[in-house]
Order: sequence, then C-alpha cells, then structure tokens
Amino acid sequence: MRRLIRSFGFAFKGLQYAASTQPNFRIHLGATVIAISLGIALHLSTAEWQWVALSIALVLVTELINTAIETLTDLVSPTYNIKAGHVKDVSAGAVVVAAVFALITGCIVFIPKLILLV
Repeated sequence: MRRLIRSFGFAFKGLQYAASTQPNFRIHLGATVIAISLGIALHLSTAEWQWVALSIALVLVTELINTAIETLTDLVSPTYNIKAGHVKDVSAGAVVVAAVFALITGCIVFIPKLILLV
C-alpha cells in the first residue's frame, strides 16, 4: 500500500513539474477551466460532457507526454542534433492534433448552445 501511495506522489510531482515549467501546459489548464465553466453554465448533457472530458484528457495527456519526450531528448542529446529535433517536432505535432480535435469538439458542443443564447 505504501508503494502505491508513493507512486501517486510521483505522479503529482510530475503534474506539478509540468504546470510550473511548461507554459503550454498552463494554457491548456486555463482552457480546461474555461471549458468546464462554460459546460456548467450551458448545462451540457452527459454525452456532451463525455466529449468535452475526452478532449480535455487527450490534450493534457499529449502535452504531458510531449514534455516527457522533450525532457528526455534534452538529456540524451544536450547539443543540437537534427534527429533529436525531429523527435521534439513530432511529439509537439501530437499535441497540435489533440488540440485541433479538442477545438473542433468544443465548436460542435458549445456553438449551438451559445447561438441559442443570442
């Protein structure tokens, strides 16, 4: 049980590291707060919440994986290396794909509800 509790401690330490060192992760956390607040205000259905939650999780997870890959790449290749650059670019590209998915999902879920308010 002690080992399990420690593993959660390491996981939260990783989240804290990402939040304190990665500006893009903080931007995604801000977008998360906005999406959840808007979802509460617009009374999303369960199905809509599932899509919003999936989008949020996908973006945050890819950003965390991107941070891990970039940190590891910097460790193993401290000087410029074209292949290390490709690794970083590809992992950043994964975040962009997830963010575009989240943006499209947000538009599908939120725009019709916002139009009804106007």
